[in-house]
Amino acid sequence: MHRILNIWFLSSLLVSIFVSIPIITVFTSFFENTSNYYEILKDTFLMEYIFNSLSLLTSVLILTFILGTGSAYLVSFYEFPLSNFFKWALILSFAVPPYIYAYSLTAFFENYGTAYTILKNVFGDANYNKHIPKFDGMLGAILSITFSLYAYVFILARASFLYQSQNLIELGKNLGFSRLKSFYKIILPAARPAIVAGLSLVAMETLAEFGAVDFFSINTLTTGIYNSWIYFDDLAFANRISSFLLLFIFSLFIIENFSRKKAKYHFNTRGGFKQKEKIKLTGSKSISAFLFCFFIFFMSFLFPLIQMLYWTIKFPENLFDLQIIDLFLNTLYLVVLSSLVLIIFSLISNYGNRVSNNKTLNILSTLSISGYAIPGVILAIAFITFIAWFDNNIIKALGFLSIKKIFIGSILSLVLVYFIRFYSLAFNGIKSGYEKINISVDESAYLLGYSKRKTFTNVHVPFLRNSLLFIIILISLEIIRELPITLILRPFNFETFATTAYISASEDLLEAAAVPSLFLILIASLFIIIASKYILRETND
Repeated sequence: MHRILNIWFLSSLLVSIFVSIPIITVFTSFFENTSNYYEILKDTFLMEYIFNSLSLLTSVLILTFILGTGSAYLVSFYEFPLSNFFKWALILSFAVPPYIYAYSLTAFFENYGTAYTILKNVFGDANYNKHIPKFDGMLGAILSITFSLYAYVFILARASFLYQSQNLIELGKNLGFSRLKSFYKIILPAARPAIVAGLSLVAMETLAEFGAVDFFSINTLTTGIYNSWIYFDDLAFANRISSFLLLFIFSLFIIENFSRKKAKYHFNTRGGFKQKEKIKLTGSKSISAFLFCFFIFFMSFLFPLIQMLYWTIKFPENLFDLQIIDLFLNTLYLVVLSSLVLIIFSLISNYGNRVSNNKTLNILSTLSISGYAIPGVILAIAFITFIAWFDNNIIKALGFLSIKKIFIGSILSLVLVYFIRFYSLAFNGIKSGYEKINISVDESAYLLGYSKRKTFTNVHVPFLRNSLLFIIILISLEIIRELPITLILRPFNFETFATTAYISASEDLLEAAAVPSLFLILIASLFIIIASKYILRETND
């Protein structure tokens, strides 16, 4: 029995150590010597990188809070035209990565773009370009990221609003509060943990965003990391910038945790939990609620979808020139392989934590799941750095052949870095499922003569079936959308819908980028619609 426990403990420990390697690599590389590029950048653009990153982050957080919380409040507490439709339609924005939204925004509002064509067809020839607003630069990046990411806040805020008791609503009425005052005095504070969790995810994704900011030529810390490696071949400096970005991300979480250290967000309801009834809106209030939600749905999903569809129809040769089947099979290959690896090792790690109940292992597991907070560019660079160090200092010292070709620029490297990046999704998803399995279930299985392995395969895995399906959908969605990791580590001549769209757009061929972007949106939408039954369920089971 003790030997079996050691095996599960060791397996879980090895997984946690492997996933923690990039974080350790980034910080240990901080003190390495860098090229002259560091001195040049420090005296020129480094402050611009920091300022742009902070400006982008602040603007996106404010806008996603307004859009996500506002729409979640409306569909949770009120009944108005299409309110039931909007509760799932508003999460379709996840199907549109920020970089594809950026392509759509530019294609529509650029000189002689889609907006110009519409005006010309409706009103005839004229110089419309000077009247068409231009959404490029920082503004374009802010809008692209906001409309792609606000759904993080929407989903978590809606889940919190959904389970708020009718007692809270009645409390506001008894205190003489208006609906607006009840919202920001009672309902909003009660939902703070969920909203902050959503904003934290938005913050991580914003700081990690590469495609949109690169397309709009905005210098941020993420693009600085990429440029340090690609153009100046300076891994040490890329890691140094990465360490600054990681410290900033971790600081955000520490500050937020301290800010609510003594706060309480639960309410004692002696009369029992009362399910709230939605308030039916009429007249101008009903129209306003509908227009607000429809505006968000249109701008976040329909607008980029229609733009990509328009370019595809207008330039059908791009559809026939593209190897759609190859791109689909490449994307599917990465999705299936990575999901399988993530699920297997996340199950092993969770079960190892469960049966060993070791504090050191729990701390290491917490560190290892922070990989999702690390931008894909940093993970890719950290992985290359570690493999180069390991190859030069360990492999060559032992007299073995170089392993760089095996682990860099290969499918294996993609799967390994995907594993590190999305491990937290799989680990936390399975962990939440395990929390519903009482420890007495394990004890009963042992009394019936089940071994640890048999309890794991015959009892736990079947119970976790729904959680596993949901996790696979989420992982698939993330891998389909992922750009920087795939762009840096993919094998030669191996493309996905995401990399093909990026390469076309970077060469100023937005029309050619439309076809892979359209397929990416459609495939991702399918995954989201399937996942919505889990995301939007309205029971606690």
